[in-house]
Amino acid sequence: MPLPPTFSDPFEHRAFLKFRLAQAYRIFAKYGYDEGVAGHITVRDPIRPDCYWVNPWGVHFKLIQPEMLLLVNHEGKIQEKESGPSRFLNRAAYMIHSAIHEARPDVICAAHSHTTYAKAFGTLGVPLDPITQDSCAFYEDHALYSEFRGIVDDREEGLAIATALGSKKAAILQNHGILVATKSIESTVFFFISMEKCCQVQMLAEQAAAALGQRPRLIDPENAAQTQKQLGSEIGGWLNGFPEFQLLEHEEGNRFEYISAHKEVM
Repeated sequence: MPLPPTFSDPFEHRAFLKFRLAQAYRIFAKYGYDEGVAGHITVRDPIRPDCYWVNPWGVHFKLIQPEMLLLVNHEGKIQEKESGPSRFLNRAAYMIHSAIHEARPDVICAAHSHTTYAKAFGTLGVPLDPITQDSCAFYEDHALYSEFRGIVDDREEGLAIATALGSKKAAILQNHGILVATKSIESTVFFFISMEKCCQVQMLAEQAAAALGQRPRLIDPENAAQTQKQLGSEIGGWLNGFPEFQLLEHEEGNRFEYISAHKEVM
């Protein structure tokens, strides 16, 4: 069974996370999770944990490569020595992700985008119900942020989203999209993909049930909670997310390689 990699060299760890993060953006592009210049995925830096890596604003997700990424601190300052050549930072990315990474030291990777079914589901102002095995992964482990105050361009709004997320791994942002924050890039990518699908399935189920004058049948709390422990765990997310990166590497013919002599500056 594959397991998350471990590193004794923090520079190799950093290089791997940057490689993985760039892959995550390209996976999002493959699924159509881009929306113009909106959307962002961040990963906490293992050398400077008060900083995180993020995409440069205005570059398509499909084009993101490790050397393009920006290293940003919690105050939104781009770190000049480590960052890529395009120094445009999405202000909303800073406001949301800085608040989450600062409030949640356990979070390594966070992702937010304006995906089709999440946006549609978010207009309903309700959380996901435990109606399928997959949706049980989010049972009592996702939040609903029921405010929408326009584009996130101030620190208070970012803090409000982080507060709504609390200790959970995901949030539905009403009239906006979804947010996932976990302990690895792989699990964040998987739970993001899964949550988007769960939003789609619940809307389909509710539409079909309404045609019959019914409501979708809920999984009982005990079984929903037990399923959540199995499918909704960090290792469960990592294992389910890992094949997405395997497939991308097969399609692109590009795997992570690290040459220790080429250390980045701290």
